[in-house]
Amino acid sequence: MSLQANSFTLRINGHSIVDDAAFTVPRERLTALVGPNGAGKSTLLRLISGTQAADSGHVLFNDVSILDLPRRQRAQQVALVEQEAHSEFALTVRQSVQLGRIPFQSMWSGLAEHDREVVDDALRRARALEFADRPYTTLSGGEQQRVHLARALAQEPELMLLDEPTNHLDVQAQLRTLTLLRSLTTQGMTVLAALHDLNLAVAFCDYVIVMKDARVHSVGRADDIVTSQLVADVYDVDADVLEHPRTGRPLIAFS
Repeated sequence: MSLQANSFTLRINGHSIVDDAAFTVPRERLTALVGPNGAGKSTLLRLISGTQAADSGHVLFNDVSILDLPRRQRAQQVALVEQEAHSEFALTVRQSVQLGRIPFQSMWSGLAEHDREVVDDALRRARALEFADRPYTTLSGGEQQRVHLARALAQEPELMLLDEPTNHLDVQAQLRTLTLLRSLTTQGMTVLAALHDLNLAVAFCDYVIVMKDARVHSVGRADDIVTSQLVADVYDVDADVLEHPRTGRPLIAFS
């Protein structure tokens, strides 16, 4: 069972944003989506989640076509955490996270006790409980990022897609966030995260999807495919790929 993206293509004004992107990654694993700015990573996540329509392509998760699911059912299975923070007018942090429970509610029902417990747990895990009663618009960029993660956790998805989840976060918060994402996979969740920092990607992620010029360049285990040659080919920089002295995972030393 896996996440399978097949031939995703999107062109805007004659320009390829994503070009015939196809890959397969195992379920219940943390996979990084990496590549230079403008490679198509953010758009690919939106195409997979169905929040943006592709010119062609489809995606299977556990042998079910995600894009063919009704929107409500899709939201019960797939959560997308986007990079940019959007204003949540007149909402507290807790109210913003409660929006993650909407796919599980009927039109006229309020939050059940179970919903409140899920929201509190999501706030705690995202380390946002301490400012749960503050207005969302008063938060820093890093705090807002933690709220977005908490709202996705409140959806209790089987597949979580994240666009730069460490954006705006300090080093400690970056490490805590990626540790949390790894822990989610031990609880049955499949996680695909676009990451800007290549060293963070190979330190925490089991698999890596590498994009360049709107196309998928490479897919595989991080310790198999991330080499000095790949870094040179994709990023046009010189680097040595070493073995981390503590973890044994790849460590990229840029020249």
